[in-house]
Amino acid sequence: MYPASTPKNRLAILRDRAHMLARSRAFFSERNVLEVDCPILTNAASVDAHIDLIPALYQGSKQHYLHSSPEYGMKRLLVEGMGDIYQLSHVFRDGEYGRRHNPEFCMAEWYRLGISFEEMIEETLAFIRLFLGVLPSRIYSYRQLFLNLGIDYLSASEESLKAFLTDHHIQGGENENKENLLNLILGLFIEPHLGKEELSVLAFYPASQAALAKTVKKDDEEVALRFEVYYQGVELANGYAELPFATEQRQRFEKANRERELLGKQPLPIDELFLAALQKGLPDCCGVAVGFDRLMMLRHQADSLSQVIPFDWARA
Repeated sequence: MYPASTPKNRLAILRDRAHMLARSRAFFSERNVLEVDCPILTNAASVDAHIDLIPALYQGSKQHYLHSSPEYGMKRLLVEGMGDIYQLSHVFRDGEYGRRHNPEFCMAEWYRLGISFEEMIEETLAFIRLFLGVLPSRIYSYRQLFLNLGIDYLSASEESLKAFLTDHHIQGGENENKENLLNLILGLFIEPHLGKEELSVLAFYPASQAALAKTVKKDDEEVALRFEVYYQGVELANGYAELPFATEQRQRFEKANRERELLGKQPLPIDELFLAALQKGLPDCCGVAVGFDRLMMLRHQADSLSQVIPFDWARA
C-alpha cells in the first residue's frame, strides 16, 4: 500500500499506474492468457436494467454504443476457439460520476476455459493482491449475510422488506419490487461492512440476479454461480460461471429490457451476433471483470478515482 495521493505525488501515481498495467499483463502472460482487443464502439448494446450506455452516432444518424464491457465480443472469440483471453479496456457508463465512479474507466476482464467457479475466485483474489499486497480472504454466501440481518430472502415478502427499511428509518423503497428492495438492503446494510480487514467474496447470488451466470441447486435454493469481491467496502470484481444457453440468455435480455421500461428507461437493442455465437456453443468457462482504477485508488489510499487517473470527467 502506498501513501495517500497529493498533488505533489500525482505524477508518481501515474507512473505507478503504468507499472501496474505492465504487471497486470505479466500476470496473464504467466498463465498463458492471451490479450485481445475487442471493439469499444459497438452496433448493439449490452442490456442491463441498471447500467445505462453512452450512445454514439455514426454519419450523424446510425446509433452505436460505447461498450460498458468487452464481454460480448470476447465471448464471440471464445466460440471461435480463441482459448483463455483477457482485455484491459476502457469502458463507459452513462451517469456514473462520483468518488468511486467515472463515466470512462479502465477494467480488466478475462475468461478461463475449464476452470471451476472456486478456482476463478482464487485467481481473481491473486490478481487483486498484485495491487493490495497479501491479504486474507473469506467467502460469504448471499443468503447467510441476509440471514445475519434476520432476513431469509427466499421467504421474505415485499411488505416485510419494506418494513425492515422503515424500522431502520430508510426512505425510498415504498414503490420498489422485491429485487430492488434486496439490492437496497444489500447496498446499505451489507456491502459497507465487507472487506474491513480482508478480501471479502460475496457468492451464490439469488438465481433471479444471475445476469450472465449459470444457476445451480444449492441446498433448498436455486443460486447463481456469481461472485463479487470487496475491500474496505469497495466493490472490486464481478465474476460468473458463464451461461452458455442462447435461448435463456435472450429471455434474460428481454426481462432486463422490461425492467428498464418499468424504470422509465429506453429498452436497448439486443446483440444478435452475440446470441448467434452462443447458439454455436460457448465452451465451459468462467469470467470476471475487475475495476483497475478502483484497485489503484485503494493501492494509493486515495479519496477518489480522480487522484489515480490522468484526467477525470470534469477535466477530460
